[in-house]
Amino acid sequence: MKLFVYEHCPYCVKARMIFGLKNLPIEVNALLNDDEITPQSMVGKKVVPILQKADGSCMPESMDIVHYIDNSDRKPLLNGPTNPAITAWLRQVAEYTAKLLLPRFARAPLGEFATAQAREHFTANKQAQIGDFQDHLQHSDGLVKKISQDLRALDKLIKQPNACNGELSLDDIHLFPLLRSLSIVKGVDYPPRVQAYRDNMAKQTQINLLTSMAS
Repeated sequence: MKLFVYEHCPYCVKARMIFGLKNLPIEVNALLNDDEITPQSMVGKKVVPILQKADGSCMPESMDIVHYIDNSDRKPLLNGPTNPAITAWLRQVAEYTAKLLLPRFARAPLGEFATAQAREHFTANKQAQIGDFQDHLQHSDGLVKKISQDLRALDKLIKQPNACNGELSLDDIHLFPLLRSLSIVKGVDYPPRVQAYRDNMAKQTQINLLTSMAS
């Protein structure tokens, strides 16, 4: 099987996680951000992630892929309880984290930006949504302090480093991608339980953090 992704994309991280958690082999391919032809030929629209199954058929939508793979052997891993407080926390920080993350993704050495045209395509589209990247980068300090404060609130919700609620659940599939994304931001203060959880989940899922690209 093959998984087509953008390396920065949190939805793609969700799809990648289930393969790592179940220790299943998967060929991961980064599509160029301005490549519309490939995804359209596979699923009829420009989206990622896309799972290409062994029989050649293709499946979009991150959570559909997660559920499909998790149940493919009839031994699902994501059986644990969810916590509404985790969902509420993610919703709260989503109001501002794009201003921290998107400008840094746009200048990172990621596969989806292997050409100047692909990087420019991403930058133009995302700046139209959130405003000038350089302006956001110059005013990051306040948001870095804010996310550091919000991470202290999250720290109280983390029960175990191998599963945020003590047993693997859909909350892990939603939470880790954001923490992985935040690893590209320099200066964020991670409280101990959040950092232990983030680092452990990176190992469990076999997904690299972005600390080497942090700015």
